[in-house]
Amino acid sequence: MTGRTGGGLFTRPHTPVGTWLKIASTEPAEIMAFAGFDFVVVDLEHAPLDLVTAYRLLNTAAALGMTPLVRVPDKTPSTIQKILDAGAMGILVPHVDTVEEAAAVGRACRFPPHGGRGAGGTSRAGAWGLRPNAEYLATGNDDVLCIPQLESVEAIKAAPEMLALDTVDAVFVGAADLSMSMGSTPASPDVLDLIASAISAAHDAGKKCGLAFGGVPEKAARAVRDGCDFVLLGNDTTMLAEAARGLVTAFRDATA
Repeated sequence: MTGRTGGGLFTRPHTPVGTWLKIASTEPAEIMAFAGFDFVVVDLEHAPLDLVTAYRLLNTAAALGMTPLVRVPDKTPSTIQKILDAGAMGILVPHVDTVEEAAAVGRACRFPPHGGRGAGGTSRAGAWGLRPNAEYLATGNDDVLCIPQLESVEAIKAAPEMLALDTVDAVFVGAADLSMSMGSTPASPDVLDLIASAISAAHDAGKKCGLAFGGVPEKAARAVRDGCDFVLLGNDTTMLAEAARGLVTAFRDATA
């Protein structure tokens, strides 16, 4: 069992709730903080965001008290290095299917002797060289979260081995991709059984399992009752889109 908390994310007195950031502007990050989200995940997998934009979003989130995480676009150590040196307190890594892949991304998150991350104490994570180097290294090894995403049956089956790695702190089940890989739907019994097995594997290892639920908080609450440890609700683009469409629809209906 690891004691990493992502800057306190996993020690909050309530189930952490976060959202995805996809808009290349800091205003949505500010809004999410004022709305009460505990954390945000800057989405570099499904949004056209560059590293500089991600850096600004991370800093905004952290300054307003949210834990800043990033979903990286790939598993390469160089990408992970830049994201962590930009100040992310953890990464979600898409499509981690095997224990070997989980071990590789875990090593990319940790400094030697626990991994292969290069020292960059003059980066944002090291307060531009003003943070004591020992503290910078300790944060990387002892607090930054490594969260593989399980998005295939193969990945779910490998979850116990992944979670046995000291460099891995939690898993996140990508129910949409998991169900598509099975020719099924996220709410089907076979997919729900696999999600339940991932939650059980995480708890058996003394670690966490998270899920995303779009804009359906009732489903998220049900999952928490079933053992889910952290949840993602909605994303900035869809919240804006649905609010905009709702206003227009309400106006059209009122003036019909």
